[in-house]
Amino acid sequence: MAAPSALPPDAVLDEFRAAGALLEGHFILSSGLRSSVYLQCARVMMDPARAARLCGALAEKVRASGIGPVDLCVSPAMGGVVVGYELARQLGVPSIFAERVEGKFQFRRGFAIPAGARILMVEDVVTTGLSSRECLDAIRAAGGDPVGGACLVNRSGGAADIGVPLVALTGIGAPAWAPDALPPELAAIPAVKPGSRGLV
Repeated sequence: MAAPSALPPDAVLDEFRAAGALLEGHFILSSGLRSSVYLQCARVMMDPARAARLCGALAEKVRASGIGPVDLCVSPAMGGVVVGYELARQLGVPSIFAERVEGKFQFRRGFAIPAGARILMVEDVVTTGLSSRECLDAIRAAGGDPVGGACLVNRSGGAADIGVPLVALTGIGAPAWAPDALPPELAAIPAVKPGSRGLV
């Protein structure tokens, strides 16, 4: 039987639609790939009640996943920061985040990982899994033991392999293309980049 706070996949996407966060157009993703669909999680998480509903349901999926107890949630900045904080609050553990310094994730602001701590890496959206894998590498380098990952949306259609079990609140199979392999209808639309990668 599903937990009382569980949300069916359609209800999760309805939350994105209600927040004006399920966008259609021509988007440059953080990975550099292009897509006709963009999930603007920052707009979803700006509503504390909506954030609590979504992360509460994700916390239930994490607890039921078999990953086991975790000591700390760690997110890659910027997209995962608010999701990681709220999920950590729901799980009753602390939350920290890694930031890119000269392109590589590092822990700053006095953040440290206790040696051997069981870490849940938390993202907003997983597409190729690259930033997740890079964050997991930073966690290992800092002495942590990453036991799993969690995200609101896995948009890889299940194809992304981050090297640890990944728990997603929902998934979509939104296609993504290399910039030189766009379908004509997408190439005809000007591209925009709504994410934070590359901002100073």
